[in-house]
Amino acid sequence: MTPKVQAFFDPATSTATYLVSDPTSQACAIIDPVLDFEPKGARLSTASADAVLAAVAEQGLTLTYVLETHAHADHLTAAHHIRHLTGTPVVIGAEITQVQKAFGPLFEVEDLKAAGGDFDRLVREGDVLPLGDLSIEVMHTPGHTPACVTYRIGDAAFVGDTLFMPDYGTARADFPGGDAATLYRSIQKILALPPQTRVFVGHDYLPAGRGEIRWETTVAEEKAHNVHVHEGVDEAAFVAMRHARDATLDPPTLILPALQVNIHAGALPAPSAAGRVFLRLPVTMAE
Repeated sequence: MTPKVQAFFDPATSTATYLVSDPTSQACAIIDPVLDFEPKGARLSTASADAVLAAVAEQGLTLTYVLETHAHADHLTAAHHIRHLTGTPVVIGAEITQVQKAFGPLFEVEDLKAAGGDFDRLVREGDVLPLGDLSIEVMHTPGHTPACVTYRIGDAAFVGDTLFMPDYGTARADFPGGDAATLYRSIQKILALPPQTRVFVGHDYLPAGRGEIRWETTVAEEKAHNVHVHEGVDEAAFVAMRHARDATLDPPTLILPALQVNIHAGALPAPSAAGRVFLRLPVTMAE
């Protein structure tokens, strides 16, 4: 079956948020919503997420899930904002507990409750969630982070940061818990899907020579043309490429504000006695 897919692109973080709906029942899910954060002035806005919610209302859809493909390092998630307004449960891969263990101590987080706390449902390989007459099939696709999952809904696969458009390549694998060989194997799982499967990527960072933002491709196009992992590229070659490339990459601009919020499903720290919210910025002295 074919779900209806609408993309909302955030140019500030190059992130694609998806509104996926079952045309028969009008049940829908939001995948990877963005909470707008302007780092120079530390200003937050819910405009991007509210635009998606407005589309839900205008089309008479029933919001069933907020789906996170992983704990993002490049943008703050609006999952908690949407849950607060609508009561919609927030879903993420069960290995989010590894990400919380890796980054919780960095921010001296002590209120993650139980393992996976702040998320409503932790999903694993093979789990299936109903979406009207459609189903959301969970594929565990780690490598970028331990918690990365791909959501397969009908003929569409939402791969988060695991794969990008064919002319841009693949995700980095140098975050804590990331692993290039694991990433390669996860990508092979995705590329084993039927060739006509529509692939929706989490970002589009424009490569040289292309001026139009794109977020949809197919398994067949990725297998034939992905610059990092097309057919014929073996695991050893991919790992060598990924290690060399990752060594040249700076941390994402928003990694510190993003992760301390995203390991809480987008919930901000409790306000101070004066009513102000503070994010922590751990400082590392250069050697």
